[in-house]
Amino acid sequence: MARSILIVDDHCAFRRAVRAILESDGYEVVGEAADGRTGLRAAMTLQPNVVLLDVRLPDMDGFAFALQLAQDGPGPQVIVTSSSEDPLYPARAARSGARGFLAKHDVCGAELDRILA
Repeated sequence: MARSILIVDDHCAFRRAVRAILESDGYEVVGEAADGRTGLRAAMTLQPNVVLLDVRLPDMDGFAFALQLAQDGPGPQVIVTSSSEDPLYPARAARSGARGFLAKHDVCGAELDRILA
């Protein structure tokens, strides 16, 4: 069974590439957003199982986004991603209510499955 996923990242090329990868790995990409405000609305409207979330968005910090989703009650599982592998990101992701952190160059269905298991 495919899991539904929302991709929130300000880089169009990344969203397009990850969409192709995840769809080929059995995920259903139900939407994309280029900023936090649009991403939060999309998460509420589309109700994906998972949100793949960039740390740096033009209008808000990805960790603040994840915290907002967690405070709003049961919702999608969040995986925070970044091209920077800051050693503090996994702990920050956990504190924000996210399920985990994944470097952008490692994004694929198998890695998402590993984090979500």
